[in-house]
Amino acid sequence: MKALKFLHAADLHLDSPFKGMNSVPERIRDVIRESTFGALSRLVRLAVREKVDFAVFSGDIYDSGDRSLRAQLRFRSALAELDRAGIPALVIHGNHDPLDGRGADLEWPAGAYVYPADKVETVRIVKEDRGLIAEVHGISYASAAVTENLALRFRGGDASVFQVALLHTNVDGHPGYDNYAPCSKSDLMGRGIDYWALGHIHTREIVMDEKPAAVYPGNIQGRSIRECGPRGCYIVAVDENGSPALDFHALDGVRWQQESLSITGIGTEQELQESLQDLLARLREKAEGRPTVARIFLEGRGPLHLKLQAGSTLSDLLRELRESELLALAGRSAAGYGRGDTGAGGFRAGSGHTEAPRPRDYSKDEVPDSYRAAPFSGEVFHSTEADAPFVWIESIEARTGQDIDFELLLREESFIGDLLRLAEELAADEGKLREFAEEALGSLLAQNGASRLFGGADGLLEDTGDWLEAARELAVDQLMPDGRRAK
Repeated sequence: MKALKFLHAADLHLDSPFKGMNSVPERIRDVIRESTFGALSRLVRLAVREKVDFAVFSGDIYDSGDRSLRAQLRFRSALAELDRAGIPALVIHGNHDPLDGRGADLEWPAGAYVYPADKVETVRIVKEDRGLIAEVHGISYASAAVTENLALRFRGGDASVFQVALLHTNVDGHPGYDNYAPCSKSDLMGRGIDYWALGHIHTREIVMDEKPAAVYPGNIQGRSIRECGPRGCYIVAVDENGSPALDFHALDGVRWQQESLSITGIGTEQELQESLQDLLARLREKAEGRPTVARIFLEGRGPLHLKLQAGSTLSDLLRELRESELLALAGRSAAGYGRGDTGAGGFRAGSGHTEAPRPRDYSKDEVPDSYRAAPFSGEVFHSTEADAPFVWIESIEARTGQDIDFELLLREESFIGDLLRLAEELAADEGKLREFAEEALGSLLAQNGASRLFGGADGLLEDTGDWLEAARELAVDQLMPDGRRAK
């Protein structure tokens, strides 16, 4: 088997609308909404600098079936840059951008290939200096809701050549994601595939590490507070024994983060404001030059708890911190952030290929300045791309409590003691908690509108542990205001 290197990305969701951003100041909102395109630009630079043999995209290139022209043009431009660098791009479509969606009539680069939906097709990767180095199999979604186990259609080819399979799927019913093209780990084994290039799950995960490897690279740009931390793609280096080595590279231009701050030991509102400002500085450093959108949880017990639960203390703090960030942003230049050199695009499936489309000859002088760089350092995000790495607070949630001796209350023979013991019992038994929540929320779950709002019963019951804790603290506040028993 011949050594090779390729890039594996999925779930680009280009031109994602980032719902819920209408109240965010325009300057910050524009940076966030441009972030998927910036991530795509960095992906191309990474592929060129790493000199990969080919790139695979495992579905959901666009955010919807009626993909925007802007997104299609940008993606076409990105594939054209890869083509000029001699890098074939192999693409499948998933549930968000199935082939029956609306696409523009665009001419795609010679080095790009989109797999059809009616059957698994195979593309042979041939290099002039090494001959046949890999066979890449794939199948797209014809429509948004594919329930067939597409993994069963795959069969590897020449065992002496590295075999890659592109599949947009939910392996073993990953919670929180629609169960499209469902399969199990066992379905991926014994099919002559060396590497399953998976898509659909937005958090990166190595499902199986070898023989075969099965990998979700996650999405290239977080799109909500539920998609925190680094987002990007994998560079996969395969040795002569066919063993893949995975190297993750962050591509996200805006980092979503969740952080907690304890109010224990904080006595005044000014001290809390200063502690929050210190936390924002740490978040800014943690993002390594990227703008950040953060949700902050206030936790712990202390004298500020009752002030945070009543009045406008929390909303005033949030407003002040946001205004301070906007003033700081106004004093810095944000020019050029997120304006990648690659364009967009989307495409239709073409006719079958037995060999990868041959990219045109490529010379160093033809590489645009944005893609020509010093030797690759392992990181493709540079702080110069964002002169103003803002930290925008998406929300502050108080999960605090009064400074009360709960151990003493738990031993007490009283109504509040009984209440706290019940809460402890439910918290320790997930089954009992779910049963209790289903009974308590039964009337709400019976309402279609509420069920849809929370994503069905499972979605509504997903955060019952947090709800239980909040209910316990609320009960204590009502029964023991200021730490004293209500009369």
